[in-house]
Amino acid sequence: MAVKIRLARYGAKKKPFYRIVVADNESPRDGRFLEKVGTYDPKHDPAKVTMNTERIRYWIDQGATPTDTVRSLLKREGFFAAN
Repeated sequence: MAVKIRLARYGAKKKPFYRIVVADNESPRDGRFLEKVGTYDPKHDPAKVTMNTERIRYWIDQGATPTDTVRSLLKREGFFAAN
């Protein structure tokens, strides 16, 4: 089973709000997921990101791969610098 850490879109039209979720590769974008590990709100200035770093580290150690967007959010929050 291939697992990805990706964004799932929530919120109203023109007011996006995203959850950072761990999901199976084949699940739809806003469909079933294994675990919610954070949120991303791009409408704040600066964008507001919250994440559970322990669970993200666990899933990456288990073989989950973050998407490009989630990887950039993790880098911006200093996640990879903590190695």
